[in-house]
Amino acid sequence: MMLSFFDQFMSPTLLGIPLIALALTVPWILFPRPTTRWLNNRLLTLQSWFVSNFTQQIFLPINPGGHKWAALLTSLMVFLITLNMLGLLPYTFTPTTQLSLNLAFAVPLWLATVIIGMRDQPTHALSHLLPEGTPVLLIPVLIIIETISLLIRPLALAVRLTANLTAGHLLIQLIATAAFVLLPLMPTVAILTTILLFLLTLLEVAVAMIQAYVFVLLLSLYLQENV
Repeated sequence: MMLSFFDQFMSPTLLGIPLIALALTVPWILFPRPTTRWLNNRLLTLQSWFVSNFTQQIFLPINPGGHKWAALLTSLMVFLITLNMLGLLPYTFTPTTQLSLNLAFAVPLWLATVIIGMRDQPTHALSHLLPEGTPVLLIPVLIIIETISLLIRPLALAVRLTANLTAGHLLIQLIATAAFVLLPLMPTVAILTTILLFLLTLLEVAVAMIQAYVFVLLLSLYLQENV
């Protein structure tokens, strides 16, 4: 019996071995690989159309120097969407509800954008720390504030993804438990609760896709500032 609603967010283990590595590997097995045929099947065509349109939309406002990140950010987008969607299935585990994993995605990529900016155009990168026309007395304060806002970006990325997925999964479990308890007592209310649960599940599917998109979109905006 589940002791706490938050037990669902614990990394499962089998014989003392964490299964999070398996959960991170499964998404890449599910995607079909392109074939050498001239015409692919519908699934491959849809997959190629999605990747092409997403990459074009994300990198349209970015300078050509940042287009080298296309494969990395597109792969991250597909990976996050798959992890979030698989986590909605029964008896599965969502790795992206772990703050440590999301930080492992956010910190290196954010740090890479900062290092690129400092290496290629340090004057432009440092100019973001001090808006033009700032009074002399406010310069130290604004530099400190902008530095803190810069350093907190990866934490905001990770917390946003973790909090949205955790809240959605927790709300689904609460409503499902309420519907199960109310079924023998008040069947009508239980049916209405089940309908609400179905609608909430559809919303959570949308949230799973939107949060992955927002994560990659913000990374692309950070990249745009430094290339």
